[in-house]
Amino acid sequence: MKTYKKLVCSYCNKPFLKYMVLYEHSKKRGDKHSFCSPECVGKFQQKKIIKPCKQCGKLVEKIPSHAKKIPNFFCNKSCAATYNNNHKTKGTRRSKLEKYLEEQLSLRFPDLLILYNDKQTIKSELDFYIPSLSLAFELNGIFHYEPIFGKHKLASIQNNDARKMQACLELEIELCTIDSSQLSYFKPKKAQKYFDIIKSIIQQKLDSVSDR
Repeated sequence: MKTYKKLVCSYCNKPFLKYMVLYEHSKKRGDKHSFCSPECVGKFQQKKIIKPCKQCGKLVEKIPSHAKKIPNFFCNKSCAATYNNNHKTKGTRRSKLEKYLEEQLSLRFPDLLILYNDKQTIKSELDFYIPSLSLAFELNGIFHYEPIFGKHKLASIQNNDARKMQACLELEIELCTIDSSQLSYFKPKKAQKYFDIIKSIIQQKLDSVSDR
């Protein structure tokens, strides 16, 4: 008894059935595409577009209809996300909590150099870094603790957190991680407690330096 594999044509997107034996044979050959007819094979081969991935440079194939919808070529979702995050022209990656804390810290410590979203010191982003005190702060929201976007994304975020910690240790920077996952939405009244925590740690460090 013959069995079939349900597939979608790589050219016209029409669903079709293919003998399982033929499907398995094509996979062994390394075929990445399936077609419902010889006509679609010919059209695909004539019109397919090959360009390098905008992020990593790996060659990517697209049919004209897909290329028209999404002009930039990416080899996977990870490369697309990385490129789009690094080339934003609208919006911001900074949370309302970060902006609020920057305003409050600038008012409370006007003579203290505080670098916000510093990306140079450890070659990765630190939310707040105070060079004179070798002190840094990271605000970790719920994405650092719960698999909101899946377990793979959570593992990636937590691995990055571990690399930041190691980089700070190597440079003798004290990194204070503040769990802000309970702040489901921003309100100055709710954000005050995070400012109080950061303010207290900075003040302790300043007092320690002045006592020497």
